[in-house]
Amino acid sequence: MKTKIFYLLLLITMISVISCSNDDEQLTPEQQLPPITTTGANTFGCLIDGVLFKPRDGIGSLMGNDRGLIFWGGGVDPNTYNELDAKDYKSYRTASLLLHIQNLRNIGAGEYIINQSSGLRGFDSPPNTNMFCRIWRENIGSYQYYVSYPNSGKVKITRFSLTNIVSGTFEGKVYNYQPPHDTILITNGRFDIDKSNLETAVFP
Repeated sequence: MKTKIFYLLLLITMISVISCSNDDEQLTPEQQLPPITTTGANTFGCLIDGVLFKPRDGIGSLMGNDRGLIFWGGGVDPNTYNELDAKDYKSYRTASLLLHIQNLRNIGAGEYIINQSSGLRGFDSPPNTNMFCRIWRENIGSYQYYVSYPNSGKVKITRFSLTNIVSGTFEGKVYNYQPPHDTILITNGRFDIDKSNLETAVFP
């Protein structure tokens, strides 16, 4: 009798595990994105050409950790910028996305039009809000760089604090600056950053 009960419990456990696994596999890319929040949850995600993209930390080296998400920039000059630099170090085909927001410190919450990107960051970027990404294209068989162009999307800053939290959403189109010059969509973008503890946040 005890043996039968044991095998029955084992069967129930196995069915439960299989069921949970199937549920995870059936989640859509949209369902796997972090929720849209404004609490400083240190989250970032979007869909690049319909494929889920989230930052994930790497193993690192003697030079330091490979951090999945970094928030750059600052200052009070009208030409200043901030950048969200997101990288997925764990996928077989890694990906990255950089969101350059011009004059965030002075303007704060509101909508920013996404304009031309040069594919460069920091002071080498054009002095406007833009974005670019690097992804693997199976049909081409190599990594490709995609850059934004004039009036190709928008960033909406929903919360901004000089001391810690930056939250918002983004979407837009980017084009391959190398042949075949195809265009892809970046959709469902969202971020919720607490600058005071982002350096210690983990992106598994």
